[in-house]
Amino acid sequence: MRVSLVLIVALSWTGWWLTPDQRGQRLFRDKQYRQAAEAFTDPEWQGAAWYRAGEFEQAAQAFARGSSPDARFNAGNAWMLLGKYEQAIAEYERALKLRPGWKAAEENRALAEARAKLRETKGGDLGDQQEGADEVVFDLNKERGGQDTQIAGEQAASDNAVQAIWLRRVQTNPADFLRSKFAYQSALQQEGAAE
Repeated sequence: MRVSLVLIVALSWTGWWLTPDQRGQRLFRDKQYRQAAEAFTDPEWQGAAWYRAGEFEQAAQAFARGSSPDARFNAGNAWMLLGKYEQAIAEYERALKLRPGWKAAEENRALAEARAKLRETKGGDLGDQQEGADEVVFDLNKERGGQDTQIAGEQAASDNAVQAIWLRRVQTNPADFLRSKFAYQSALQQEGAAE
């Protein structure tokens, strides 16, 4: 009884001496991201906590209050996950003005531009659907009535480049990642065999 009382008094006593950002860091370390985001006053830490909590719009807004290139880059990433590519492109541009030649920001900007263009040409962004297919199946048997698709050399190269960038940035479970990677490699092998 006495030990628990001493522990409670010690914890509440240290709480009086911690800044909001220090409390936020403790909560962040303990993976209590929502509470950490509410505790933080630093916009970049707050954005990181909202991002980890899966609240990407709040993360983007918090990062937008920051002035560093990393804050702008992370705001772009949050907008990208929301499918708001124009905002993402603008944030990547701001990051590149603050840190010219930043490869990651250039790659993400190119990816956002490609996805925005895909949305325009296909009438929607197929990558951010709330409801998706139950299973992805690749039909490799041409005799069963599949259609051949002709793609111009420049388009194929740009599609492969976009896929390669996306595969480097993908964060998902290992099974989904490997399935996507093997499908991508298979497509490249088939493309090489067709030439």
